[in-house]
Amino acid sequence: MTQSLLLTPATRLLVVIVNYRTPDLTIDTLRSLVPEIQAMPDTRVVVTDNLSPDDSVAKIGGAIAAEGWDAWCTFMPLPANGGFAYGNNAAIRLALQSEHPPDYVLLLNPDTIVRPRALQVLMQFMDAHPKVGIAGSRLEDPDGTPQRSAFRFHTLLSEIDSGLRLGVISKLLEQWMVAPPVSDETIPTDWVAGASMIVRREVFDAVGLMDEEYFMYYEEMDFCLQAHRAGWPCWYVPESRVVHLVGQSSGVTNLKQAPKRRPQYWFDSRRRYFVKNHGWLYAAATDAVWASTFALWRLRRVLQQKPDADPPNFLTDFIANSVFLKGADIKPARSS
Repeated sequence: MTQSLLLTPATRLLVVIVNYRTPDLTIDTLRSLVPEIQAMPDTRVVVTDNLSPDDSVAKIGGAIAAEGWDAWCTFMPLPANGGFAYGNNAAIRLALQSEHPPDYVLLLNPDTIVRPRALQVLMQFMDAHPKVGIAGSRLEDPDGTPQRSAFRFHTLLSEIDSGLRLGVISKLLEQWMVAPPVSDETIPTDWVAGASMIVRREVFDAVGLMDEEYFMYYEEMDFCLQAHRAGWPCWYVPESRVVHLVGQSSGVTNLKQAPKRRPQYWFDSRRRYFVKNHGWLYAAATDAVWASTFALWRLRRVLQQKPDADPPNFLTDFIANSVFLKGADIKPARSS
């Protein structure tokens, strides 16, 4: 694929946005970047489109031309819907192979609105901390309510907490909680949400691109784990603030709507993460622990008449996609 990303010797930051059937949200994200581009005029942006079956290509391409954003923004329609990592990698690969590769790449969701100076803060932090490989923004609702966006890696103990949901157990397992309470401080963390995540170029040199065998979900955690193992830590930088309209781009984790049945690719991604990074035996242990503790939670929920906020058929779908029934198969299912 031959495509110009408008990179120059002065380009230090490339922002990558992956669109799939959300042209209006993507255009709003681009509009929020205008003040950032004005403050950092050598920043470049690329929007990739994962073969959206709607009018995304016409809408986004038209908006970029009409608004004059084509001086700093490139639009790349792709030949397939290969998922989140695929869409990002298409742009990152070209950037790294170019004559002037950027110092940093920022992954930015199409369902985000960038607050003033969000990109500048991340750049300044990375420049001041050359041994940090990855950093993430504070994600928040439109009213400023913070979202949990700095996480710990999933482990056997975290799966107990996730499945059981019992206060006293959660307290005992607090240091293994995947999504700890939001911090107002700049802190090291295991991984950050890929909705606004900056990556140093040397991290890609060390671990390669994101794993495209993940269609969606778990890929940014996997990438941060590979970086961590290669000696590149991850930090959370809450001074960089980005509005995240949760689940608007994927439709899976939208907290404003009744939960939907988890798609096949979510289970495939989870299974891939554990088998790839920890082996089949560990993956089997996490599956057994989560399924049994979640079953106990379901029983307690009924007895205590608690509301059901879980996706439909979650336990049966989980068991059907466990390593006990799928084995070590970690090839993903693709979305239609």
